[in-house]
Amino acid sequence: MRLKRDFFVRPTLKVAKELLGKIIVRKYKRKIIAGKIVETEAYIGPNDKASHAYTPKEQDEKEKLKIIKENFERIKNYLENPQRFIKRILKLKNAKVTKRNLAEYLRGGHIYIYLVYGNYFQLNITTYKEGYPECVLIRALEPLTKDFKISPNGPGKLCEFLKLDSSFWGYDLVEGDEIWLENGESYKESDIIKTTRIGIEYAKEDALLPWRFYVKNSKWISKK
Repeated sequence: MRLKRDFFVRPTLKVAKELLGKIIVRKYKRKIIAGKIVETEAYIGPNDKASHAYTPKEQDEKEKLKIIKENFERIKNYLENPQRFIKRILKLKNAKVTKRNLAEYLRGGHIYIYLVYGNYFQLNITTYKEGYPECVLIRALEPLTKDFKISPNGPGKLCEFLKLDSSFWGYDLVEGDEIWLENGESYKESDIIKTTRIGIEYAKEDALLPWRFYVKNSKWISKK
């Protein structure tokens, strides 16, 4: 059964953990590519120093509004309440808005995808309410598609496996027909490892938060 909006708009840490075992289904050139999620990381901006939405210096309100206005066409069809969306963003402290991270502010169930080091993409799924920059990075999948050429045991390889690029920025996983999530396996607490996130040393004390979750006995995770 396909996951509905109410799954994604819950608290981010809960979603990050319960995404384990869920199935990502991608329709590509009349074929289906599928994988089971086995590793995730939660990002809860703007208070989380590892979040793309965090800034130690307050961003000018006029600058925020300018960025939203310049990119409004890209997100307007995804907004539930545009006025509330903007009002919430402007109220947030230590929140940064950019052309890249604006999708992170969409309500739960949208794709926030970006290029890393100019080489590979990373797939994030937005969580919680509209106007709050929270998301879950999908770090690894167990492939369910036969004859796969790329092992999706890492964020970049995962996007290659699913044939994802920047055209999926803001994409609605609840309403879209090119990629979506379905119910899969559920795990007990004892089957899930909680640990620190990877590659975020710049986040100082927030780098120590146990916001990475993975399936204990999976051979497909990116790093133990």
